[in-house]
Amino acid sequence: MRTESPACHDGRGKRGLVDELRRFRLAVVAWAAGGARADAAAAEARQLAGGVRKIVLVEGNSDQLALEALATRHGRDLDGERVAVVPLGGATNIGRFLDVCGPSGLGLPLAGLCDLGEERHFRRHLERVGLGSGLTSAELETLGFHVCVADLEDELIRALGAEGVQRVIEAQGETRPFRTFQSQPAQRERPVEHQLRRFMGTHSGRKALYARALVAHLDPGRVPRPLERLLAHV
Repeated sequence: MRTESPACHDGRGKRGLVDELRRFRLAVVAWAAGGARADAAAAEARQLAGGVRKIVLVEGNSDQLALEALATRHGRDLDGERVAVVPLGGATNIGRFLDVCGPSGLGLPLAGLCDLGEERHFRRHLERVGLGSGLTSAELETLGFHVCVADLEDELIRALGAEGVQRVIEAQGETRPFRTFQSQPAQRERPVEHQLRRFMGTHSGRKALYARALVAHLDPGRVPRPLERLLAHV
């Protein structure tokens, strides 16, 4: 659901709102990490939480960039809507972030995105913090938590098709590195879809690069369901 943010009109302006959301994300991550900075981070997160309408918990930076890129394609500005998309740094961290952001912490409305293999972690911790009991996949979606099969890269590759993804790789100037990767003995006999998925994880920053690039090339009718439903929910 799209809502207008009154924060953009209270004198802070867009730049101030973006900065506050950035600080809020950093504070939440530091609080969830624990350690010497946790108490100060918790105080800052609580101070800034009044400017946040919803928190979206995603596994990693590439998921955040994909969601934000899709929002932009739909003419939406998640910062302006006061939606904080927070990468967990791995799905197994979901418990700590739910403790921080959920009913016993900040108490803000939540949504999220995870891979199929990590769904059990999300379900178990959502139930533990009191956001459901015996949650089914449909009930997870009702809560705003959506599951990618097998992961977001796989969803995007299937949506674009192998040829479409290779055109995106060409546009990024990475056809030669991809062909070199395909020629490796461990990859030669694997389906091209598998090669594409593995290629995106072979270099630091490559997942993030292609998260945005693949979303930018999606046909509007071929947006992966978990990503589309998550954006509709927030």
